[in-house]
Amino acid sequence: MPGTSPGKTRTELPTEKCLMDSLNPEFPPVTAIPIQRASRVWKFWGTLLWGLFIFAAMFAGQLAVVAWFVLQREGPFDMAAAIHVLGAGLTISLSVIMGLPAVAVACWIAIRPSRTPFAEYLALRWTSWKNFALGLGALVVLVTGWDLLSRVLGREITPGFMGEVLRSAQADGALWLLVIAFCVAAPMSEEFFARGFLYRGWSESSLRPAGAIILSSLAWTVLHLQYDWFFFGEVFSIGLLFGYLRYRTNSTWLTVVLHGLNNLAATMQSIWMAG
Repeated sequence: MPGTSPGKTRTELPTEKCLMDSLNPEFPPVTAIPIQRASRVWKFWGTLLWGLFIFAAMFAGQLAVVAWFVLQREGPFDMAAAIHVLGAGLTISLSVIMGLPAVAVACWIAIRPSRTPFAEYLALRWTSWKNFALGLGALVVLVTGWDLLSRVLGREITPGFMGEVLRSAQADGALWLLVIAFCVAAPMSEEFFARGFLYRGWSESSLRPAGAIILSSLAWTVLHLQYDWFFFGEVFSIGLLFGYLRYRTNSTWLTVVLHGLNNLAATMQSIWMAG
């Protein structure tokens, strides 16, 4: 070759050496692996602060509906008018429904910095039908026990305000909307918040799963301020069951479905008792 002496091999340039190695099956080319930042989960304080943010978003979404009905109302707005607006079945239905997108967006904002997929963080996966049957059976036994206890104590099986809300929704022609709100929107927003976001972060903190189940159940119970102490106890016990099922099955969709079925049964029971 021109520029080389006979019997001598010319020095290979680095680029040529890399090219030859890339053609040799014993030396595959080295490819650059992109560095991905590890995902994480909010621990105790992060979950608590973001949980307050999600709760505020839920409240704001529901309050926006109430404000809209107040602005649409004609005439003076006094205490009687406020009670009428807040207790109307249509108002309650739409406010509960609007809480769902507010919670979903707030959860997405809270989860995004963790670099964990939304569905993975909230455990939005289904479980086996065996787990569903066991969970449903446990829920039926628990709720039946509370109903029997309420009869023994001479109490109403369903909260008194439920009948008033149902009658108001029926008068407004919004009974179907109330069923969607109570049996679909409310279970999704509340389970995303309690068993999805709160449980996930607190279970991986010093609280561990047992503490996360108790604390998330307490937070969920606080959402039901319209109940008295007896129904507070029932709600808390159901929250413990849902938290345990969330821990055993790693499925928030399971608790969403069971929550919806429980609300549907309570709604049908209230409709039947209200005539």
